Order: sequence, then structure tokens, then C-alpha cells
Amino acid sequence: MSALDKRVCVGAVAGAHGVRGAVKIKSFTGTPEDIARYGALEDESGERHFTLRLTGAGKGVLIGHLSGIADRNQAEAARGLRLYLQRAVLPPTEADEYYHADLIGLEAVLSDGTAVGRVRAVHDFGAGDTLEIARAEGPPLVVPFTCAIVPSVDLAAGRLVIDPPPGLLDEPAGARRKREKATA
Repeated sequence: MSALDKRVCVGAVAGAHGVRGAVKIKSFTGTPEDIARYGALEDESGERHFTLRLTGAGKGVLIGHLSGIADRNQAEAARGLRLYLQRAVLPPTEADEYYHADLIGLEAVLSDGTAVGRVRAVHDFGAGDTLEIARAEGPPLVVPFTCAIVPSVDLAAGRLVIDPPPGLLDEPAGARRKREKATA
């Protein structure tokens, strides 16, 4: 794994605040203010580094100053900038607790060892985390990240076991009809 692969996205610039270069930041850390606690932040490429000085909070965002951003125009230009930290500076997780970055790339297998695919993304649409698993063939599989569906995660081995409910691995009827038409 490269150094860029060992990073965690901990926030994003949501826009400018005021005229003196302050930015609104959406924090993805458990305690929002912790985004400024762990040290220098990086952009997605890892080429730019920022220190963050928090000055307040607003509706669902933090307000602060990123080094190198001195005026409103620069703050507006930074909108959408994703902020990363090295995985090693973050606190260790509790048992059965994972950083999304730790799960992405894991091989997903059934309890009998049958390969299903690789975890491509972790989503949270409000009802809990779901894993998006890219398969060699067919559309990606989306499974709830619960102990019942994902009973085992082995980071050291680079894999997790899924126990899908009946029908979850079946090809959708519409896709099956399209495939059958194409081969007929």
C-alpha cells in the first residue's frame, strides 16, 4: 500500500465564511472538532498540507482557517476540497469497529470461502453502513454492514465473510432478461 492508500478522509470544505478567508468544514470525525486535533491535513493528492485553526461552529459545519487560504476568493475556490489524515495518526478502533478506509479493498467471501468480490465503497444513507462490493461479473452488490450479514472481518488477512440472506446474490430479473436477449 502506498502512503496515499493509508489515509482517511476526515472532512471537506463546504464553502466560504465571511470575507477574511474562513471556511466552513464538514467534519467526518466522531467528534467534529477532532478534525483539527491530529495534525496537518492533506488534499486528495497529498501534495498540499494545511493546518486548521477552528474559530467556531455553524449549522452542521465547523468554521475555521486553513493555512494558505487568506481571502474569500481562495475560500470559495476551496469548496469541495477533501481533507485527509494519515491513518496512523488516528486513534485505534475498538473491537468490531472499523474505519471505512480499513474496509475498502477487502476481499468479500461467503462462509464456504467462495469469492464474491472486493469492497469498493462504504456508504451511510442514514440507516447504517452498507458495503458496496464490486464483483467480477454483474452489477455491484450492496449489503448491510451488520454482524448478521458480515459476521467476520479479518483485516490482517484482507478479507471479510458475508452471510447474505436468500436472494441477495441473485441476478435482478431485468438484468437476467437483458443478458438472455443478448445471447439469443
